[in-house]
Amino acid sequence: MAAFAVSGAGAQQPSGKVLVAYFSHSGNTREVARQISEATGGDLFEIVPATPYPTEYRAVVDQGKKEIEAGVRPALKNPVGDLSQYDVIFVGSPCWWATIAPPVATFLTSYDFAGKTVVPFMTHEGSGMEHSEADIRRFCPRSTVPDGLAVRGSAVRNSKDEVGRWVRTRLKNGF
Repeated sequence: MAAFAVSGAGAQQPSGKVLVAYFSHSGNTREVARQISEATGGDLFEIVPATPYPTEYRAVVDQGKKEIEAGVRPALKNPVGDLSQYDVIFVGSPCWWATIAPPVATFLTSYDFAGKTVVPFMTHEGSGMEHSEADIRRFCPRSTVPDGLAVRGSAVRNSKDEVGRWVRTRLKNGF
């Protein structure tokens, strides 16, 4: 569980560093990640597959489904570096076929998150979190994984207040 400190203004902040890691295909998850980073002061890290996904909607949907069904863990373009400096890691993904996108699964299975708080957030167009939280808990069995935030993709541009309230509540309650 993450530790917290009270700043001079009285707002609670994690006492360790925060990382906001995300994969975004359309830009929605990137925007929510930016909002979380702004609310927490956390470092942003984009999870980028070594081979980009197709831009055409049907092609990416088909590829994502095949990868998820086969348990594919696509190679990533960029390593995160020293994860030991972070106590709280927000992990974001679009909801693809009821779970996290394969590059996020690769990220979660490539590092040791033991003792860290891994906070899920998802963008979707009606499915919400689906199995994402359970899957993240399975990938990070020695981490604290609290309930996450689901933001409808069509509402992302107007979600700053909702995201800010969610982050403040999580920080106040220690996740």
